[in-house]
Amino acid sequence: MAKIITVAHQKGGVGKSTMALNLALCFQDQLRVALVDSDLQGSIYHVKDDFPGLAILTSERISDISSLDYDLVIVDTPPYLSNKLNDLFDLSDFVLVPTKAGFFDVMAVRSTLALIKFSQAKNTHLKAGIVLNMIKPRSGITKDISQLLQSFGTPLLKTMVHDRVSITRSSMTSGILKSTDVKAIEEITSLAEEIVNQISA
Repeated sequence: MAKIITVAHQKGGVGKSTMALNLALCFQDQLRVALVDSDLQGSIYHVKDDFPGLAILTSERISDISSLDYDLVIVDTPPYLSNKLNDLFDLSDFVLVPTKAGFFDVMAVRSTLALIKFSQAKNTHLKAGIVLNMIKPRSGITKDISQLLQSFGTPLLKTMVHDRVSITRSSMTSGILKSTDVKAIEEITSLAEEIVNQISA
């Protein structure tokens, strides 16, 4: 039965789709991986021909996701709170919540975390983590922002992903692993490893 990682945040513009795509590419050499685009806009699905080695699917029915014949399924979600999220969280093994480090971005996380906690009451093996994403190089994360995120009760992952042109363009350049940006590759692969450790713990 496939492990399911869902990437979710009610706020748009936090890099969910790019992160979901690059994580799927990180795992595809070791596992049979599917990337499911559950956003009606289909932004990932529209580039599927550029990634012939990766199964990129749409899903009309959430229940179909759990029966897909893959080792790992990564689900990209729409940039709003839809009624699909609770159903997705109920099926998931891990929910990854990317956020920028701005105060309003961080505060917007709370609605998504509330849905995760609701699902965890039913799906007791569901784990979750917040990842700081699109962080400006050399900007530094304030202690206040980190403390605020940690106070929400969902683990803040150690890996931070910075705002890099190579990552932004990775959906058009065959993915970050094929770039020459060593630091970007290290960040994405570190995030993938940290998620595996969270699921396995």
